[in-house]
Amino acid sequence: MKKFFTAALMVLGLALATNQASAQVKIGYVSSQDLLGIMPETKEAQAKLEQLRAALIQNAQEKEAKLNADIEKFNKDTSTMSDAVKTVKRADLQKTYQELAGEDQRIQEQLQAKQQELLLPIQKKANEAVQAAAKENGYTYVFEKEVLIVAPAGEDILPLVAKKLGIKMPGAAAPAPQTPATKPAATKQ
Repeated sequence: MKKFFTAALMVLGLALATNQASAQVKIGYVSSQDLLGIMPETKEAQAKLEQLRAALIQNAQEKEAKLNADIEKFNKDTSTMSDAVKTVKRADLQKTYQELAGEDQRIQEQLQAKQQELLLPIQKKANEAVQAAAKENGYTYVFEKEVLIVAPAGEDILPLVAKKLGIKMPGAAAPAPQTPATKPAATKQ
């Protein structure tokens, strides 16, 4: 009885596997990088990042200019200062210098954090659009274009995703009307 039950399960499993194998598999691909590049939200995020970067650099340059002015003043006034005042001023200048030394790294960290904050919802929206376009158009699998070695152009679903997002594809202008080719004039012999 146990052998019969095991054999029946195996036959049922093979039947199901054969049925699934005969189902139509439709494979597509998309470049997430290209998709994000055409999304207006990405351009807005890049503009915000550029504004933040400019403000952070401006702030760092102002701090550096102030430090340089303070160093110049210290060097100029050092002859009239007592040793105790020199020691305190020198320590203050060194502390400020140390703070400025790590400023580039702090700027990069702030920019990366802001970039992630701005791009995460955009990436989520893009992913949802890819999934929706794939489902609507019957794609079983959608791969990232950059990992494929061979990919036929007809399976790129970027135009479908762009349409789903309401984005006009760059360079996808209406084709120019074709004029009928003229035949060369027959030459008389």
